[in-house]
Amino acid sequence: MSNLQAQPPTPGAFDVHPNPKKPDFSPPPGAVDAHCHVFGSSDKFPYSPIRKYTPHDAPAAKLFALRDHLGFDKNVLVQASCHGKDNAAMVDCLNQSNGKARGVAIVDPAITDKELQELHAAGVRGVRFNFLKRLVDPTPKSEYLKIAERAASMGWHVVVYFEAEELDDIAPFLEKIPTLVVIDHMGCPDISLGSTHGQFLRFVKLLDDNSNFWVKVSCPERLSVTGPPYDDVTPFARTLVERFPDRVLWGTDWPHPNMKTHIADDGQLVDQIPRIAPTVELQRKLLVDNPMSLYWSD
Repeated sequence: MSNLQAQPPTPGAFDVHPNPKKPDFSPPPGAVDAHCHVFGSSDKFPYSPIRKYTPHDAPAAKLFALRDHLGFDKNVLVQASCHGKDNAAMVDCLNQSNGKARGVAIVDPAITDKELQELHAAGVRGVRFNFLKRLVDPTPKSEYLKIAERAASMGWHVVVYFEAEELDDIAPFLEKIPTLVVIDHMGCPDISLGSTHGQFLRFVKLLDDNSNFWVKVSCPERLSVTGPPYDDVTPFARTLVERFPDRVLWGTDWPHPNMKTHIADDGQLVDQIPRIAPTVELQRKLLVDNPMSLYWSD
């Protein structure tokens, strides 16, 4: 038994949806939720002392139950800032998954080769760089490049999280990363500007110009201005799926940390998939072929 005390969530933080709908859309066999998190439980896996928020606990058992409820086969776990560089909760979930989960870690530049190998053995296949100042303190890009070089030597990729207004500043750095780059949440565009605005078109051009850049068409619940059913986000995601069918991933972002507007229903999110990937072939690439090639190829 742990002697640690559970850490209460930030006041006002939303817990997960108590009763997400059973999706009307049935994901294809082998479908992967390629962006989700596990949190705690905090009496076993404490949150980082320098975290900017404390979520409700969302441990492995809850994630696996949701996976089955939604009709998915596998998960990709992405380390979130509230656990910092301590990947223990994620690794514990990977170890419980019977090979049905892979991970993206946050690591310190001083991590040893042995520690990297241990993460790889657990199922980690990437590292994450978070540039959101409201979530993390800044890290010099030179330090990130050192980590990226070591990730490349492991055969891993780099996941980057930034907001659209930072694109011009961050693009030269991204183009220096010596491995595959996966951009979270469509680069977080300002949805109110519309999918034909120059801001989003610059992001599309970045993908056009860099064939090693992939993108997650995720988080309509976080990006939307109008709210459910997130019709204002659909044109952005569909543009990316149709233009880059072999370089897109999809994920729930469960348990939706730091949401401020509403509690997201993951079943409703799954039902958006045929709207952004309207053919069976596009759905298979988005949910099966692409994540399997990136995370389960070895």
